[in-house]
Amino acid sequence: MNKAEFLNELRTKLNGLPQSDIEERVSFYTEMIDDRVEDGMTEEEAVEQIGPVDKVVETIVSEIPLSKIVKAKVKPQKKMPVWAIVLLILGFPVWFPILISIVSVIFSLYLTLWVVVISLYAVDLSLAVASIASVASAFVAFIGGEPLVGFASFGSFLVCGALSVLMFFGCGYVVKGVVFVTRKMLLGIKSWFIGKEN
Repeated sequence: MNKAEFLNELRTKLNGLPQSDIEERVSFYTEMIDDRVEDGMTEEEAVEQIGPVDKVVETIVSEIPLSKIVKAKVKPQKKMPVWAIVLLILGFPVWFPILISIVSVIFSLYLTLWVVVISLYAVDLSLAVASIASVASAFVAFIGGEPLVGFASFGSFLVCGALSVLMFFGCGYVVKGVVFVTRKMLLGIKSWFIGKEN
C-alpha cells in the first residue's frame, strides 16, 4: 500500500470524527510517512512500518474523548424541520425512558465489573487476616499445652496464607482483564457513534 492509498483509507475510516481531528491525524501520518521516505525508505515500507489502517484508527479513536465524539455527532448539521422537532417533543415520553434505561444498563455493567474486583480483594484480605489469626491461635495453643490444636492452627495459617498470596496475584489479573474490557466497551461506544450516519 502506498502513501495515497493509506491516507485515503485512513480518511475514510475516520469519517465519523470531527473534521478538524481527521485533518490533524491525516497530516500527522502524512508527515510521518514523508519523514521515513526522506530517511531512505520507499512509501510502501514506510506505510508497512506504521502498521495496518485498522490498528491506527483504533489508536486514534481511543485517544479522542467520548464527549467530543458525541458532541460532534449530536450537533445538528442543518436546521431541523418543524415536523422533526414536533416528533421529538411528542416522542419524549417514549424515547427518553429508553435512553435512560440504556445508559443505566451500561453503567450497571461497568459498576458490576468493579464490584467483582472489590469483592475479590475483600476475600483476599479476609484470607490474610485469617492467616494472621491462625498464627496467633497456634501460638496460644502451643503455650496452653494443646499441640494438636496448635498444629491445626498452624496448618490453617499455611493454607490461608498461601491462598491469600495466590489470590492477590489472581486479583491483579482480574483487574487487568476488567480494565481491558472497560477500554473495549468505551472503544465500542465511540465506534458506534463514529459509525452513525450523519
